Amino acid sequence: MLPFNAALLVIDLQNAIDHPKWAVHGPRNNPGGEQVVARLLAAWREAGRPILHIRHDSQDPASSYYVHGPGSPFKPEAAPLGSETVVAKSVHSAFIGTDLEARLRAAGIATVVVCGVITNNSVETTVRMAANLGFDVVLVEDGCFTFARPDHAGRLRSAEEVHAMSLANMDGEYCTVVRAVDIL
Repeated sequence: MLPFNAALLVIDLQNAIDHPKWAVHGPRNNPGGEQVVARLLAAWREAGRPILHIRHDSQDPASSYYVHGPGSPFKPEAAPLGSETVVAKSVHSAFIGTDLEARLRAAGIATVVVCGVITNNSVETTVRMAANLGFDVVLVEDGCFTFARPDHAGRLRSAEEVHAMSLANMDGEYCTVVRAVDIL
């Protein structure tokens, strides 16, 4: 059971993630990820629990996440309401160069529930950092997705494989991996 003030962190779920460059090696896993995030947001809103939207504001004009580019806005399924907190970041971790930790501590939040993109990138970096800072972290596996990519030896790994390895790297050491149905 989650504490009542467990905060939902929605990581980088912006239009940028639909840019074709992300799927250059093959399709993403979990095509229903945005709908899972929408259900999580609805549940958190209905319960009056804290929600923090993390927005990647790249300073690189070539990035799909460029702060002034078409990929910068949040996807409709994950768009914050007017009263919800948006934390802008410019690196992979939502804790580096932001006031996220201070906001969570000031609100007395010790548990964060994480969803968003990319599982093996900003999600994993943020989960690891949150755990290292002493937060209790819950990662919603079906509220995240990633893309196929070659491993270090050049062997192409499917998005499912990349996602599964990232979850395996984090579960138990940095977080508890759950499915949305387990917490909704």
